[in-house]
Amino acid sequence: MTITDPVQTEQLQPDWLADEQRFDSGVYHKHQVVMTRAEGATVWDSTGREYIDCVAGYGVANVGHSNPEVVAAIREQAGNLIVMPQTLPNDKRAEFLRELVSVLPQGLDRVFLCNSGAEAVEAARKFAITATGRTRFVSMKRGFSGRTLGALALTWEPKYREPFGAAVDNEHVSFVTYGNIEELRAAITDDVAAVIMEPVQGEGGVRPGNAEFIREARRLTREKGALLIMDEIQTGFCRTGKFFAVEHFCAEACQSADGIRCGCKVDSDCQVVPDGMTLAKAMAGGVPVGAFAMTSAVADRMPAGGHGTTFGGNPLAMAAGVAAVQFMKRENLAAQAADKGAYFMEKLRAIKSPKIREVRGLGLMIGVELKEKSAPYIAALEHDEAVLALQATPLVVRFLPPLTISREQIDCVVAAFERVLTAE
Repeated sequence: MTITDPVQTEQLQPDWLADEQRFDSGVYHKHQVVMTRAEGATVWDSTGREYIDCVAGYGVANVGHSNPEVVAAIREQAGNLIVMPQTLPNDKRAEFLRELVSVLPQGLDRVFLCNSGAEAVEAARKFAITATGRTRFVSMKRGFSGRTLGALALTWEPKYREPFGAAVDNEHVSFVTYGNIEELRAAITDDVAAVIMEPVQGEGGVRPGNAEFIREARRLTREKGALLIMDEIQTGFCRTGKFFAVEHFCAEACQSADGIRCGCKVDSDCQVVPDGMTLAKAMAGGVPVGAFAMTSAVADRMPAGGHGTTFGGNPLAMAAGVAAVQFMKRENLAAQAADKGAYFMEKLRAIKSPKIREVRGLGLMIGVELKEKSAPYIAALEHDEAVLALQATPLVVRFLPPLTISREQIDCVVAAFERVLTAE
């Protein structure tokens, strides 16, 4: 038996980082590490260094990295059936749709399945146009809807849109200040197909909405015959302490007995339930999946063949989605996020640093706004403390950990953040 020298083994390893940097498109700023394994809220790089993950794949790994139930479902399904177009019904697709509709606000009982959040937004735009016969949209300043050309038109940040000039059709989009009711009233005219907003703006700095603004948007869209579409791509699937963040703004009387979802019917007097919701990220435990959920009234206006996708609703993603949603329900992951999020923010607010302007968020979607650029502190967290975090606007450090993160790990993150803030 030949025993390989550890140094020789390291030298024989492919240079993964160099390969990514050489062959990648170049649109991403690459960190100088290679991640190779993850479990729960912990990830390991190729050297064996252990990190606490407060990125979670940009808010994807809500049920934890390599969740055993999701892994088992993928393995079993891969041995049965991986791909099947949506023109041919499939057992796992039917099972997933049933699970998904069981946690959606009542009335949102029709679903277009796709592969990503941007695709869900593209679908939402098309369904809104066919449902209303209109082509104008209202979106939010500081809102983020994606980077495909159709989704990009609804995204506020000019740096994302400007390189593509007139190809981004902003002439049919009006942007209003999130929370400004007077601007909203002026923007929702008789030619608006839909108003789209995030219940908590993620890329815009982790800024929760307010009930008065969202309820007025619901009232005005009904009055004008427009749709209200909630972008729950980042906020959905228990992230904010509810299955969907819009439920935070629903009147208490609307809540269902089990507290899982809004108990209203869309055609009743509910003050916040939308006509559609864009979904993705955490829906299948890390497997790419997206969806636009809507009412029957919206779905029925789209002509047959008016939209489509090759990979959307594939059995592999559906099996992962079934396992992920069932895990969320059984483990009451929304309540866990609410409890751990409150604890996390309490600990962050206790940090005595003049550099902190504000700690805000809902559940385990948390932003710390600093009085100076956040990027150096995010880099220090990674390099010096083995903690992964995100930026959200130049001043905000964003924490989006798996919802399975432990309190002990939260304590470690807070202590690390305090050290990088006070380091000379």
